[in-house]
Amino acid sequence: MKHFKENIALFKCPKCHEDLISQDTSLNCANNCSSFNSSNGVPELFVPNKGSNNKADNTEEMKNFYEKNPFPNYDSMETIGSLIDKSDKGGFAKLLDEQIPFKSTVLDIGCGTGQLSNFLSIANRTVFGADICMNSLELAEKFRLENDLERVGFYQMNLFQPAFRDESFNLVICNGVLHHTNDPFRGFTSISKLVKKGGYIMVGLYNKYGRISNDMRKLAFNIFKDKPTFLDPRIRKSKMKGDKLKAWINDQYHNPHESKHSISEVLSWFDNSDFEFVN
Repeated sequence: MKHFKENIALFKCPKCHEDLISQDTSLNCANNCSSFNSSNGVPELFVPNKGSNNKADNTEEMKNFYEKNPFPNYDSMETIGSLIDKSDKGGFAKLLDEQIPFKSTVLDIGCGTGQLSNFLSIANRTVFGADICMNSLELAEKFRLENDLERVGFYQMNLFQPAFRDESFNLVICNGVLHHTNDPFRGFTSISKLVKKGGYIMVGLYNKYGRISNDMRKLAFNIFKDKPTFLDPRIRKSKMKGDKLKAWINDQYHNPHESKHSISEVLSWFDNSDFEFVN
């Protein structure tokens, strides 16, 4: 709750958009519309989508899936040193770390178990990790506590019903998330409002053509009951095993919903939301 209290000005009630007030172990809406508890230090700010009785809305379905399959899972005995080493080898997190200025305010939406959020907070940045799944967030918070990371906090939140005020962040990251929603563009529109003027948004989506090889592997994994792990280049390279292997297989080959997108489609999202494409 310390992270929340230090950054309380950035938050709003996800239901009515009024201020949130910290009272002991709960967070209360200043308009008295809601009270939010916390679970193992993680504020529970998730509220269902408006009109969630719509059959097309899959938010609860995805929430239930990732509650059972936290992703990505941590290796046993993982430390800050091993997290830095893994991030350096992976390339993606290292490039982000090199390009995000110190003292930036960063929101990682769909942070999962918070590995990227924890890593980016090691430098002098204020980082917020948000996800719909409490099981994943509790793993993120556990790592944060064990490694005394004070500049990152984790929050349960629905990206369609943000608990943050508009124009609060220098950078909003949403990598590998929107394509698991029933309306990726509406999700992008929702989170894009959280970016400060002159700030950046970074999205990662499944590519319409690049995903073809994964679809072929998915067929093999389903037919042969997850046995042909040699077909997956990520598994071969990293030599995954245990819970980490199970989490990867479930995310890639048993996910209940995913969509695929072209670069031109995403560029149209940027145009419609007044963003300039950078890279």
